[in-house]
Amino acid sequence: MPQHGMGDKHFLSLPKHLLASASSATDSSCDTPPSSRASPASLRSAHSPLDSSSQLLFKPQAEKRNSQIAREVKYKSAGPKNTLCGWRAFTPQCLQVFNTPKGFLFFLCAASFLQGMIVNGFINTVITSIEQRFDLHSYQSGLIASSYDIAACLCLTFVSYFGGQGHKPRWLGWGVLVLGIGSLVFALPHFTAGHYEVKMDEKVGTGACLGNGSHVECMDSGLSSYRLVFMLGQLLHGVGATPLYTLGVTYLDENVKSNYSPIYIAIFYTAAILGPAAGYLIGGAMLNIYTDLSQRTELTTDSPLWVGAWWIGFVGAGIIAFLIAIPILGYPRQLPGSQRYVVMRTTETQQLKDHGHRAVSNPAFGKTVRDLPLSIWLLLRNPTFILLCLAGATEATLIAGMSTFGPKFFEAQFSLSASEAATLFGYLVVPAGGGGTLLGGFLVNRFKLRGSGIIRFCLFCTLTSLLAFFVFLMHCPNMPMAGVTTSYVGSPLPEGHLDLRAACNAIYCCQPEHYSPLCGSDGIVYYSACFAGCPAGAETGLDGQKIFRGCSCVLEKVSSGLGNATAGKCTSTCQRKPLLLALVFVVIIFTFLSSIPALTATLRCVCDQQRSFALGIQWIVVRTLGSIPGPIAFGWVIDKACLLWQDQCGHQGSCFVYQNEAMSRYMLIAGLTFKVLGFLFFVTAYFLYKSPSVSSDALEASLPSQSSASDNPTEQLQSNV
Repeated sequence: MPQHGMGDKHFLSLPKHLLASASSATDSSCDTPPSSRASPASLRSAHSPLDSSSQLLFKPQAEKRNSQIAREVKYKSAGPKNTLCGWRAFTPQCLQVFNTPKGFLFFLCAASFLQGMIVNGFINTVITSIEQRFDLHSYQSGLIASSYDIAACLCLTFVSYFGGQGHKPRWLGWGVLVLGIGSLVFALPHFTAGHYEVKMDEKVGTGACLGNGSHVECMDSGLSSYRLVFMLGQLLHGVGATPLYTLGVTYLDENVKSNYSPIYIAIFYTAAILGPAAGYLIGGAMLNIYTDLSQRTELTTDSPLWVGAWWIGFVGAGIIAFLIAIPILGYPRQLPGSQRYVVMRTTETQQLKDHGHRAVSNPAFGKTVRDLPLSIWLLLRNPTFILLCLAGATEATLIAGMSTFGPKFFEAQFSLSASEAATLFGYLVVPAGGGGTLLGGFLVNRFKLRGSGIIRFCLFCTLTSLLAFFVFLMHCPNMPMAGVTTSYVGSPLPEGHLDLRAACNAIYCCQPEHYSPLCGSDGIVYYSACFAGCPAGAETGLDGQKIFRGCSCVLEKVSSGLGNATAGKCTSTCQRKPLLLALVFVVIIFTFLSSIPALTATLRCVCDQQRSFALGIQWIVVRTLGSIPGPIAFGWVIDKACLLWQDQCGHQGSCFVYQNEAMSRYMLIAGLTFKVLGFLFFVTAYFLYKSPSVSSDALEASLPSQSSASDNPTEQLQSNV
């Protein structure tokens, strides 16, 4: 918007001691005198409208001159035509209803919801299915998941630097389009790999030993090369999502009151957290449908060879992304009336008295690549910004590690199936993560926290979640498993001494490649029906569970006859489960409670022109030091507690059984390490942060409301006097 537009009208009502800072704010500078600005407004004569208006504040007798200025301000306060919503020359009046911060927030929330549903919902849900369908190893699927963060890190600098100075809604709209293309690419292997063919061997797992005929052959189908297509889809996901959490946040903050900014950003991030919940529900429902819709199969969803329709969600999400991108592309560079909030934001910005920021006040700064080194250098010299980035990285490490291995922790501690553990973890994360994010933004607005007060709130949240992390001192005992934690006769085994074979299953050709746990009637878990000594064939109970009878390794407690076993793990009777779940809920909610306040503090400690670029640099630090290494670090620590590894053709696969006590201990060590580091970073940032000398509340009170823009400017000036 022009410098003499609506923004100057509001400057007229400022007290005299705020005129210099207010005029400086129009160029988004940081504590730079008006004389040092290189804008054309600084080259005007001393009798500019701003100078005249400052005289009018104390000389109301100049009625003729006052009337002229009033008419000029009233004429220019209508705003330029480039604030209309539409596509190029097509700007119908009916679309202007959505040309508000709330309207843009709706479409931005839809985009973040879709991104969370795809990347953090669908991907995590179908990763096991595509491993089975395309013969992928765990490290290959892990590389597919990491491709998203790798692409985001590579694009963040470019997008945040040039997008921050450009047309943000257009960058956001094209990003959503790329996100949709990535979803379609991710689903492409289903249509090019042919039908899913299953070779079932009835003799493997149970039945009498038939020699080498029951040995599992290791064959390479060539389908693993499709991992490159999946990686390409994830790379496009990362590129498309990059503008959302940098340019989207700054665009919201630029177009709303500083008091309401945390609320808007909290709603935006809450939508991104609710997206994965929808992804888990929709993706899980699609997995109950066979992957080839036109084919019939004898497989059931309980079979380890079953592959669900993992691709349907990505096709639907790709189409929806195109529909969301169209309205976002129609939004203007600035929403109507947004210029009046520049002054309030600038007064909250930490005043960095450094002559290097005179360059930032230049309107031409940041338009070329030559300014990139200086922009990075200015951010690196901001200790508060660096400390907030490091604190965010420690929190991201915990969030990424817990979201990846939280279901596995519940699965081991409470003896649940993978789907049950994922569902239970989802019930905790959705209200705790989404509610904590929304509540954090609400509390900042409710108590009008500013500057150091926001960081003090982050300190409280970090300390509370740190104390709650001691919940991992508790653990549930392992369910006894024959050949792993206990012998087949019921006596405990020394740690590290595994022996799945015994005299009771010696007549069977049991292969360790097929892990399908059974719960014996004696309360002991068995590796599979074969290792439990069960003959071939199983009955189906009234509840749909498979029941194996006459298992030679299952000892009946009542009689001396052979026992029975049911498919699945034995139910855990851990008495500490409610307390463990409650304290994990506290850890999650207080971790997310500080996310929006910390983001708000980041926006307030950098110059106005550098905010998009600062968020980009922060995301690079958070992903490089947090999101990417977080799952790797937690996975490496948790693997130390593994008791039984999968054998994939002589190679070590995933872990089947964990030692619960060691798992809790290692989770405690890793969690406390990162929580303490985050607490120290917040403490240091708190003492370095300088509160602004002018209260934004006082400044907001001195500014006329947006609704008064259409009133008589002369009467407004006289009332302010």
